[in-house]
Amino acid sequence: MLSSPHLSQPMNGLKDIVETRNFKAWLLDQYGVLHDGKQPYPGAISTLKNLATVGAKIVIISNSSRRASTTMEKLQGLGFDPSFFTGAITSGELTHQSLQRRDDPWFAALGRSCIHITWKDRGAISLEGLDLNVVENVEDADFVLAHGTEAIGLSSGGVSPMPLEELEKILEKSAAKGLPMIVANPDYVTVEANVFHIMPGTLAAKYEELGGEVKWMGKPHKMIYESAMAIAGVDNPGEAIAVGDSLHHDVKGANVAGIESVFITGGIHGSELGLTSFDETASLDSVKTLVAKHNAFPSYVLSAFKW
Repeated sequence: MLSSPHLSQPMNGLKDIVETRNFKAWLLDQYGVLHDGKQPYPGAISTLKNLATVGAKIVIISNSSRRASTTMEKLQGLGFDPSFFTGAITSGELTHQSLQRRDDPWFAALGRSCIHITWKDRGAISLEGLDLNVVENVEDADFVLAHGTEAIGLSSGGVSPMPLEELEKILEKSAAKGLPMIVANPDYVTVEANVFHIMPGTLAAKYEELGGEVKWMGKPHKMIYESAMAIAGVDNPGEAIAVGDSLHHDVKGANVAGIESVFITGGIHGSELGLTSFDETASLDSVKTLVAKHNAFPSYVLSAFKW
């Protein structure tokens, strides 16, 4: 879909879509839609319940470095009833499955030794079950695996905190050696309780600038949408709709996958749209300008995830 047919139509909430369209699969982003990383947005839990009650197959589709089970545990901890969800797929889950199965030619050709860029404060990512050998020297590596932006994995199983500047030096050496990179979270930044954090997508973009090859493992790439639709039991893209707050990841990803989308303006683009409070309505002109800038076209626009 290369236009936004409903942008000029005022919408009160998701109920307006449910009453006029019969989407079987609802693919929901979590950060910036359901919660801010620390607490649910006002009305998000009741809206989710209403959506589940009308029979929607709800699947979380998230650029999170972590496994799908961890994402579901976090949502439950924030007060979301897990019975409302059909399942979840994360970029981290997709990465884990691809490295474990190696049934794709690109992954089959990878070696087993990797430089692992991971988290420190946000909690390191386990590579258990992947039969990988974490190395600390670029000379010993077959590829770079980026789950985080705060630390480098050690062969002992621990992590060593490292500033971005030092990580970029490792990227320079890796690109010079021609090592491919897998990015397990394509987001550039994320917002948690109004604080911005640099995410692995920023490192991956830098790696491409350096001439390195990057395998992007989540939104806006088609594979994660196909996985989400499979979880919902839907083959026809016309039966699915995605809801997200990032034009580059959520809306563009929906465009690539050939499914419709709802752009939530109060998330990561809130300040760009001049919004200062929750559920504030962005001006249509500002939305149209931003949509054109990102070349990502939502089917619907809402201020928040609300019924």
